[in-house]
Amino acid sequence: MAQQRKKWGDRKDGIWLKDIPAMNRIMPTLMPNRADNEAHISVDIDIRPLNAYLEKLNEGRTEDKYTFFHLISAAIGKAFILRPRMNRFIVGSKMYQRRDVTVAFTVKKRFDDHAEEALAFFRYDPSETLESYHAKIMKVIHQTKGYEEKDVSTDAMDVITKLPQWMITGIVKFVLWLDKHGWAPEFLIGSDPNHAAIFLSNLGSIGLPGGYHHLVNWGTNSCFIVVGKKYMKMEYDKDGNSDLHEVIPLGITLDERIADGYYYSGTVALVKELLEHPQLLELPADVPVEYAIKR
Repeated sequence: MAQQRKKWGDRKDGIWLKDIPAMNRIMPTLMPNRADNEAHISVDIDIRPLNAYLEKLNEGRTEDKYTFFHLISAAIGKAFILRPRMNRFIVGSKMYQRRDVTVAFTVKKRFDDHAEEALAFFRYDPSETLESYHAKIMKVIHQTKGYEEKDVSTDAMDVITKLPQWMITGIVKFVLWLDKHGWAPEFLIGSDPNHAAIFLSNLGSIGLPGGYHHLVNWGTNSCFIVVGKKYMKMEYDKDGNSDLHEVIPLGITLDERIADGYYYSGTVALVKELLEHPQLLELPADVPVEYAIKR
């Protein structure tokens, strides 16, 4: 994504959108809190094409295998590249176009009740292919799971929480004020998933179903996606023929102020098209894909 010069009113992470429809200019003022403007979408993904594609990709691999999560997150990243209104956020009653498509998720260092969680945060490039994305995500996961280092946001929180509570309260209020103006320092928000375009939670990896997750007023994240545990689902075609097969549920929570329902519907249709034909992910992310909104 080409970087535009910063102008008055822009933030380091976003471009202030002034020439937008009146409704989009007014809504953030009428409804200023992101958490009060949530739209939730549930969608089930038929995993039969993904199973076949993963078997092909992982043939001969003994480590760093491709997973459902890799394919799903790559498809969502490509959808954000091709449908840029998804990559907007609202802060201080102003709408901004994010400068980069960024992806974040938490990583459990061990599957243990007492194991720490760390934050993974990286940029999804317009030239990204599935191969380059997989290499990037595995590098981030390996680094994040390493006990010798912590992500910058977790490290900063560890320092702050050693202070007295009254100081923590004051620092948090000050950082909230800085963030509202786009001035929050990198050492505090550098890997904070609430400042990512796409915040992913892979609940399926720990055996939990998909569902709703709220947005937060802190940060700039406008899209939270929960990937749930796969399950069997019965579906029917237009002639009433039944089809029992496995699906993976996605729970998508969006800030409804950044676009309209039809745009969201088109984005979901694109993600489904990419996952029904995962070989499309081998192309650079900015290569268009034909898809249809099913009515």
